[in-house]
Order: sequence, then C-alpha cells, then structure tokens
Amino acid sequence: MNDVRPVVLFDGGCPLCRKEIAHYRRLDSKGRIRWEDIHADRDIPGRHGLAWEDTMMRLHVVEADGGIRTGAHAFAAIWDRLPGYRWLSRVLRAIPGVLGLVDAAYTRFARWRWRRRCETGTCDIR
Repeated sequence: MNDVRPVVLFDGGCPLCRKEIAHYRRLDSKGRIRWEDIHADRDIPGRHGLAWEDTMMRLHVVEADGGIRTGAHAFAAIWDRLPGYRWLSRVLRAIPGVLGLVDAAYTRFARWRWRRRCETGTCDIR
C-alpha cells in the first residue's frame, strides 16, 4: 500500500527549524504528515525529484499527488492538517494577496537563515 500522506522536507540541522517541526510533530498525533529530515539524510530530496540545496534553503512539502509546495504555501499545507492551525491556513488563503505577502516575508527570512548558516560553516553544500 502506498503512503498517501504529504511529506515535509525540513532542515534538521537548523535549531529553529528543528524546534518548529518538533512542535508540529507533537500536534500531528494522527500521523497525517510524514516528516523527513534532509539534513540527516541528503538523499531524501532526490527521491522526490528535488535538489538538496533547494530543499535546504526553503521548506518543502511534497503532496500525495506529487505537487510541491514551498515557503508559506508549504506552511499552509502543513497547517491544513494540524489541529489548532487549520484556521490560520484558511485565513491566509481567504484574504486575497495575504499568502503571497507572507511568502515574500518567508523568502527574505529563508535567505537570511541560509546565509547565517553558511557564515558559521554549517551549510556544507556538496
């Protein structure tokens, strides 16, 4: 039987990312999401047709149908499946332009986070 859950690809080497994903995992008591640490296993993104470097720089969700969500769209896909967060996903999607603005802010943050990791020598792209 195929696993039809969405897959979250996250950077487990990032303390902030690890903490946030741990919070979400605690809420995912029904196991609706498969959580994959791409820092621990660099081959994971390739199994989904993605580049490790791209997935390290930005949160990715691979939907059961193969669709890819990144950034704020990935967060909304996660929140859709978590108790206590579904309302936030609905609000972001209901107000025109809000998800795009949140994604733009996330993109700036993600670039800053990645640069900061590289400055400390922990981005180690092969």
